Amino acid sequence: MSPRRLFAMAFKESLQIWRDPRSLAVALLMPLMQMVLLGYGVSLDIKHVPLCVYDEERSDASRALVTSFLASGWFSAAKMLQSERAVREALDRGECIGAVTIPVDFSRVLASTGRAPVQAVFDATDTNTATIAIGYAKGVIALASADFAARWGAQHGLSAPRVGTIDLEPRVWFNEGLDSRNFIIPGVVAVILALVGAQLTSLTVSREWERGTMEELISTPVKALEVMLGKLAPYFAIGLFDAAFCLLSAVFWFDVPFRGSIATLGLTTGLFTLVVLGIGYLLSVRIKSQLGASQIALLLTMLPTTILSGYAFPIDQMPAAVRAITLFVYARYYVTILRAVFLKGSSLGDLLLPILALAATAAAIVWVAARSFRKRLD
Repeated sequence: MSPRRLFAMAFKESLQIWRDPRSLAVALLMPLMQMVLLGYGVSLDIKHVPLCVYDEERSDASRALVTSFLASGWFSAAKMLQSERAVREALDRGECIGAVTIPVDFSRVLASTGRAPVQAVFDATDTNTATIAIGYAKGVIALASADFAARWGAQHGLSAPRVGTIDLEPRVWFNEGLDSRNFIIPGVVAVILALVGAQLTSLTVSREWERGTMEELISTPVKALEVMLGKLAPYFAIGLFDAAFCLLSAVFWFDVPFRGSIATLGLTTGLFTLVVLGIGYLLSVRIKSQLGASQIALLLTMLPTTILSGYAFPIDQMPAAVRAITLFVYARYYVTILRAVFLKGSSLGDLLLPILALAATAAAIVWVAARSFRKRLD
């Protein structure tokens, strides 16, 4: 392998990138757009759930219960309703996600028995939001019930039991504020690298076919391995630049805590970049159309990274057959490494298995890609 020929091929590909506005836009603008859209647009935190209230009684006790819902910070007042029909209409029109109905005898039943029913109806067309909102409502009711029970017991001369009470003191590690942004943003880096790297390299060889310059390339003394390394070198540099931009944005823009080693992050980012670049190059060799190569690259990189890597959906909640498939999804290991390095501060020893899996994938992809290109026109 000649360093001179390798440098010449890398320089030629760099000029191709510089003269192609589409490639420049993908390389420079797409990471910024993806960070903004995914960083601000994707969130698992559900706050200020719109809540409608139908208070039939309108007593001090019922108003105190409504105040408990609104003061929690989980719910916001959407509308005060005047009838059961209005409850159905408000949910149908999407004016609120939940509706609480307080019966007309709420205070009387509460005062006489210490217990009173309250109805809460939720719109479950979005099951995730409805499930979380129901959990919020149960928490509010539990706190309000404890307060009402204490008052009722004091009025009736009863004391709270001193035996058999269990107090749970939960402690949260690694993501103390339970902020979903800290969970999502590291995975965004994998999504951006997979999209940008594979999309750009899927055009490298297919561009030569479409522009009619493949004959000139084949007639040169450049070897197949030098073609691959020369064409991928500029994109590897671009991938590392984009990765650095995304990682710095995660820490200094979105305030995601970084507790791990930069060396571990750099090593694994380089391995992941090799995987996506190798996939793009392999497709570019096999598919002579730039459009076809880019579409297949999108299918083989973007979809597995977003769906089967654990970025958006927890792998342990998937069916057993799908979990088995994720073992072959390279992005799964990189997403695991990113979150562990960022939030846990995990070292190389802690991440040995996912790093080895990512390294094996990179070696296999690069080996196949290197053997895919042949200097002939068939």
